[in-house]
Amino acid sequence: MTEPSAAIDFDQLRTLTINLPPADSEAATAALVRQTRLTKPRGSLGRLEELAIWLARWQRRHPPEMRRPRVAVFAANHGIAGHGVSAYPPAVTAQMVLNFQNGGGAINQICRTVDADLRVYELDLDHPTEDFCGGPAMTEEGCCQALAYGMMAAEPGLDVLCLGEMGIGNTTAAAALCYALFGGPAERWVGPGTGVDAAGIERKIRVIEAGLAANRDSLDDAFAVLRCLGGFELAAIVGAVLAAQVANVPVVLDGFTCTAAAAVLYRLNPHALDHCLVAHVSAEPGHRHLLAHLEKAPLMDLGMRLGEGSGAALAIPMLRAAAACHSGMATFRDAGVSERIDRLGEAETEADR
Repeated sequence: MTEPSAAIDFDQLRTLTINLPPADSEAATAALVRQTRLTKPRGSLGRLEELAIWLARWQRRHPPEMRRPRVAVFAANHGIAGHGVSAYPPAVTAQMVLNFQNGGGAINQICRTVDADLRVYELDLDHPTEDFCGGPAMTEEGCCQALAYGMMAAEPGLDVLCLGEMGIGNTTAAAALCYALFGGPAERWVGPGTGVDAAGIERKIRVIEAGLAANRDSLDDAFAVLRCLGGFELAAIVGAVLAAQVANVPVVLDGFTCTAAAAVLYRLNPHALDHCLVAHVSAEPGHRHLLAHLEKAPLMDLGMRLGEGSGAALAIPMLRAAAACHSGMATFRDAGVSERIDRLGEAETEADR
C-alpha cells in the first residue's frame, strides 16, 4: 500500500461525509428534458432513462459520457480468517491478486469484454487486520490510511468507478458491519460466502457476536464501527466512494461486501450514497436485507456471489447503452416524427397495439 500524501482523521471524514457537494440539478434537468424529446414513447426505455439522468446528475454535466469506466478492486487480509470463517485459507488473497495481475480472474475477462480499465489495489497483504473477537480490527491511524488510499482510486476524469474487493474472511466482516449498523439478529446477515457449510455459517455467527461483544463500548459512530469490525479493503472502498462524489465520478457498487462497506457512509448521511448504484443483488442472503435498509434497487439478479467487482463491471454495458441512447437518438423534431399530443392519447395508442 502506497502511503497517501496527506494525513486524514475521523473528524475530517465525518465533516466531509455530512457536507458532501450536491448533485448538478441543471444537468439532471437538461437530461430529463431531452428524454421527453427523443423518438420513443415516454418511459419506454425504463431504467435506461433513469441511468442517463443519474449519470448526468453525478458527472455534473450534460450530456453524460461513458468513455472512461474504471473497475477498482481492493484486496486485504483479515485476522478473523483464523476462525475458519471461509472455505479457503488466508493465503488465497495474495494468490488471487497475483491471478488478477496475470489476467486469469473472472474480473479480468469481464473487464476485457466490456472494455473497462481494471486496477487492483493491495493493502499490505502480509499484515492482516487484528482478530476483532479480541478488540478493534484496526487502529484509527491504520483505518484512515486505508481510507485515504482508497480515495486515490477516484481520479477526476473517470466517467464511472466500479468498486469491488478481494479478501478471505471479508463476508464475515461485512456481516459484522451490517449487524452493528442496522441491528440483528446476526444470522440475518450471515451466508455461505466462499461456500462454507452449515457448521461454517454457525462459526461465522459466533465470530460476529463475539466481535460485537468485544467492541461494544467502542461502537459510538459509523467510522468507529468500520475501525473495529471492518477491514483495510472495506475502508478503502469507503474512501473511494467519498472521493468519487467530490470528483464528479458516479459509483457502481458490487455485491454484499462492497455495499456493506459503503453503508458506513449511509449511517452518517442518508444522501452519501445518492451517487452510487448497486449493480446486482448477491446470492449472499444478507444483501437483500441491506438493500432494503439503503432503499437501493439493484440493476441485476444473476445469482452471483463472487466479488472481485464482477457484478459492478457487468453494469458498464448498461450504462454505455443508456448514455448512447440519450445522446445519439434523434429528437422528434430532428427525425420529422410527430410527437404525441398528450399522455392519455399515448396510453390509448399503446393499448391498441
